[in-house]
Amino acid sequence: MKSLIAPLMILAAAALAGCASAPTATRSDVEELSLALQSMDPQVDPAEARRAAEIAYSYSAKLAEQYDVTTSPIIHNTLVNSGVKARGVCVHYAEDMQARLNQENFRTLTMLRAIAEPKSDFRIDHSTAVIAAKGDGIYEGIVLDPWRYGGKLYWSATTEDPRYDWEPRLKVLRRKYERRVAKEAAAGT
Repeated sequence: MKSLIAPLMILAAAALAGCASAPTATRSDVEELSLALQSMDPQVDPAEARRAAEIAYSYSAKLAEQYDVTTSPIIHNTLVNSGVKARGVCVHYAEDMQARLNQENFRTLTMLRAIAEPKSDFRIDHSTAVIAAKGDGIYEGIVLDPWRYGGKLYWSATTEDPRYDWEPRLKVLRRKYERRVAKEAAAGT
């Protein structure tokens, strides 16, 4: 049965490939994110906020194009995990978005990473980039999530995201490591 799932997902993805369109952002979208970035802290430079907003939107679309996203994010994940596509799971978007924005060497903004662990056994971890005022943590920042809508940028204050409970990436990874060590110790390995 498992051996049939990947080919069926690939077939479904191919059937839906023509349904995807390139994500676009309006000037209003960029302005709204820019204002949200500025409102994080009075020290945030408006020019940096504007530049970060422009990059976040344009780079989200560019990543979807680079990853050849033609389906929903879940189907694209299946294609990546089965080896049909090379990149495009959430961690790739998060890594690439963080790296791109870090290239700007912002003085008043910083890039961070967050992970949301699943709320049920039927879901998986989700990774994202977070932008915050210099010196702040993820809880004061804004989630930049291009994966959620297949290259169309989703953003919100980290603590106001209705879908995910974000935590600092290293905190989650440390907890996962401790669980694994405890499980191995219980198993006697």
